[in-house]
Amino acid sequence: MFRLSISFMAVLVLLAGSVSARASADDWNAVLATARGQTVYWNAWAGSEAANDYIAWVAAEVSRRHGITLRHVKVTNLAESVARVLAEKNAGRTSGGSVDLLWINGENFLAMKENGLLYGPFADRLPNAALVDYDGKPTVLLDFTVPVEGLESPWGMAQIVFLHDAARLPDPPRDMRALLSWAAANPGRFTHPQVRNFMGSTFLKQALIELVDDAGVLQLPATPANFQIVTAPLWAWYEQLKPNLWRSGRQFPENASVQHQLLADGEVDMSISFHPAEASNLIQSGQLPPSVRTFVLAGGTIGNTHFVAIPFNSSAREAAMVVADFLLSPEAQARKQDPRVWGDMTVLDLNRLTAGDRALFDALPRGPATLAPDELDRPLPEPHPSWMNMIVEEWGRRYGG
Repeated sequence: MFRLSISFMAVLVLLAGSVSARASADDWNAVLATARGQTVYWNAWAGSEAANDYIAWVAAEVSRRHGITLRHVKVTNLAESVARVLAEKNAGRTSGGSVDLLWINGENFLAMKENGLLYGPFADRLPNAALVDYDGKPTVLLDFTVPVEGLESPWGMAQIVFLHDAARLPDPPRDMRALLSWAAANPGRFTHPQVRNFMGSTFLKQALIELVDDAGVLQLPATPANFQIVTAPLWAWYEQLKPNLWRSGRQFPENASVQHQLLADGEVDMSISFHPAEASNLIQSGQLPPSVRTFVLAGGTIGNTHFVAIPFNSSAREAAMVVADFLLSPEAQARKQDPRVWGDMTVLDLNRLTAGDRALFDALPRGPATLAPDELDRPLPEPHPSWMNMIVEEWGRRYGG
């Protein structure tokens, strides 16, 4: 396992210093005035019923409070939205774009940043940005190692947890080598989402972090020269695992939600989530049995921040900023963290909240399957996005996915 290095932390200190002057009250009032009456087309992943319901609640709130119409453009792969914005730029469409807000992180953020597709910086102009935990949650400033620089606003925290039905599997394997042995003894009882889905590729990144000789190399961009050498242990491990996966590794669930359904149906004994409280949410809604519990691997699990960003040619950038600021409000963040609603962890520093706002979080139930903060431990940093892109390509080359 590796942790954030001293030099990495020094970068974070410098970046935190850049989150400085907020918009003045007059400036923000002007934004609010312009935003009223605008329509925001928010391109956001639609693979979670809880997340979809939460976005619908946000739409109702920003309409009531600010006179903004929020449309959830439901997408399965945000890369398609990024490609659309790029096509608009190449066609010279510098205003009146079709996308106003994106739920984004990782390789999609890198692609938009490298291609000059982002509006901003704007994140440090949001009044509620003053409540963000820049010190305790360093990934709000570095998105998969890429400096955010105010071009996206943090929305929620994620960390990999593994789900298991304790009634059938009371003592699950706690590292990748143990998983390999367990799968060999229990063929067909484990799988992962397809690798072109972010959850499937993240599972392979999690394995790579544990199996590589020096995980620090993953914080730098992958190159054709080092990719095969660095990932060789991953592919050797996966070659042994794949035949013992569900349906002999010839078919994979489309996403984590489908994998959770396989767990609920008793077809597999484990599934994977990026939301530590998702299992509690699914138990509460009756989608998973009450005996499901979660765990993290002995060496830790990957964690990251997810953000919202505004394209350079948004037709409603003021309203998009108001939505982004509302998403950072203590009320919206507490509701999102409630496992009965969604269970997505907050990006706020609770010590910066008023007593009343802090009470919103203190009153939240943890849920029967949610680990305590000390059980989750500090998350492992994401590799540079280039590793995921090349892993997905290599997996497809090897296995035809």
